[in-house]
Amino acid sequence: MNDLPWNTLLRDQTDWHWTHQLRDRLDGLTDDEYFWEPAPGCWSVRPRGTGAAPVQAGAGAMTIDFEFPMPEPPPLTTIAWRLGHVIVGVLAMRNASHFGATPTDYESFEYAPTAGAALAQLDAEYATWLAGVESLGEAGLARPCGEAEGPYAEYPLAALVLHINRELIHHLAEVCLLRDLHLHTHLHTHGEAS
Repeated sequence: MNDLPWNTLLRDQTDWHWTHQLRDRLDGLTDDEYFWEPAPGCWSVRPRGTGAAPVQAGAGAMTIDFEFPMPEPPPLTTIAWRLGHVIVGVLAMRNASHFGATPTDYESFEYAPTAGAALAQLDAEYATWLAGVESLGEAGLARPCGEAEGPYAEYPLAALVLHINRELIHHLAEVCLLRDLHLHTHLHTHGEAS
């Protein structure tokens, strides 16, 4: 069992999903889909000063909605919000903590004002993450996560890789579902389908 190529297996788990089930489904994402709010009170990425959420984080012209602690139930989130969360909280912050990327967080990140720009950010952060995991090799997966992961500092990096894989699969599947919902809601609303 110890002879299994764990680094390759962990990378293949997420990259297979990315390549065969996910990335093509994001092609052609429109700004209308990106910002679509399927229910009242959605959290999103918005032009600075236009949000109503208690926390509006971001360094550029756009901010992302938040509240601490998270309200119950949490607000529904847009594709823009979900991509912002994956790009920053799931990938970019970990790329900085573990693979030498430029440090960032929700407050200092410049969120994408368009769907195309968000997909470019996602592609770049995903490529950095995948290369970083590959660079760990087998031995690096056993190394502790360190203080960047707070209460999980003593967990092996393999546990973090598994967590990120789950986060990517979970949140990006939600993005695909919201795209499907947007398409079918608008087809029926505009009389283009029966």
